[in-house]
Amino acid sequence: MSLQGPGTRLGLSSVAVAVGVAAAAGAAQLGVGYGLGVFSWVPTVHGGGEAAWLASLAWTVWISALSVVLGAVVADRVGRPTVQSSTAVRVLRRAALSIAAALGGLVVVALTAVPARVAERADTFAPHVIVGGYAIAGVLLGLFVAVAALIARSIAANVLATGGWLWLLAVTAVADGIAAGRETVVAQLGSWPVTTDGPWFRSVYLPGAAIAGVAAVLIGFLAALPAARRRDAQAGVALSGAAGPALVAVAYLLAAPKLTGALPEQLSAYLVAPYAVFAGLLGSVLALVLCGPRRPRPVSVAAAPVPPQYLGSDAAPAPAVPAQTGPDRADADKTDADKTGADKGAPAKDTPARPASAKPAQGRAAVVKATPDKAVAEQPADEPTAPVTGTPAAAVDALAPSPKQPRKKR
Repeated sequence: MSLQGPGTRLGLSSVAVAVGVAAAAGAAQLGVGYGLGVFSWVPTVHGGGEAAWLASLAWTVWISALSVVLGAVVADRVGRPTVQSSTAVRVLRRAALSIAAALGGLVVVALTAVPARVAERADTFAPHVIVGGYAIAGVLLGLFVAVAALIARSIAANVLATGGWLWLLAVTAVADGIAAGRETVVAQLGSWPVTTDGPWFRSVYLPGAAIAGVAAVLIGFLAALPAARRRDAQAGVALSGAAGPALVAVAYLLAAPKLTGALPEQLSAYLVAPYAVFAGLLGSVLALVLCGPRRPRPVSVAAAPVPPQYLGSDAAPAPAVPAQTGPDRADADKTDADKTGADKGAPAKDTPARPASAKPAQGRAAVVKATPDKAVAEQPADEPTAPVTGTPAAAVDALAPSPKQPRKKR
């Protein structure tokens, strides 16, 4: 069964990959969290039960959402089509993979709701139902983020990189507490208490805020850098830096809509999360500006300078240029005048008379080209043929037969 034509690898295998990877990712994260004590449903001592409860709910939302995104992205890379497909087919493919990954992410619901039955809550008699509801909310949130991650690769890279960073930070916080000999407490999502006494600034733990802000900028920049070099869609590249931090902020918002009675470190993590979204957005936009496509500069062709011309009513008209007589016409007129004078003073030879209909050539437009062979045939044999020189008009007059005149008796 395949949703596309020949040459593709999208079928039930890709859907199975999405379900399996999402379920495996959720189970692995919960195993690491339960094993290291990153979150727990068992109330802690010294009045930390509320903080542990809220932190565990935030981790539940984050783990379920990240599992769905991871399953959809891996299935998309494994079953990427080998031929070009239409837009409708691509939309159906992304929707199918996202829904399949969401089905696999429902494993987190069971793996969190069952252990949450031991939780002691004064405001509810069924804490496991609340935990299951938060897990389902995380799956739905991950479904929408997975669709965006399949559309823009930079968003997928940012979410996965943010997930790896948060788990590294949580494991580091637990290891630091064990090394310092402190009691194991629930780690806040995206926060690490480097010191125990501050510094603080208006309920904000400055070391934790600095770590969260710098990490958001770096992850946003590095995740968007390859996409900017590939010339991907600029909107997806610019918004990719806010994807991971926004998922963390929504997890905190769902876990505690109202911060009443929260511990100082937990309150600081809640307040820093929205600012981390803007920090990640700054990193992705910076990557797009530095490595994005640049518009070519327009090439301007320098035009030839046009001298100013006065076109007013009092401008003098241009002088008329008299017609010039060419040198060839002047030579022809001179030759005709010499020939006429020679005919008047010298006796003409016996030549046939010129027809009356023939008219003398006037100017260049009235020149009649005579055939040289015919003119030579009409000339007497005993008279030598004179070379024809001059202009075409002179040549016509030289070749034309002259009227025959009688000889005078002695």
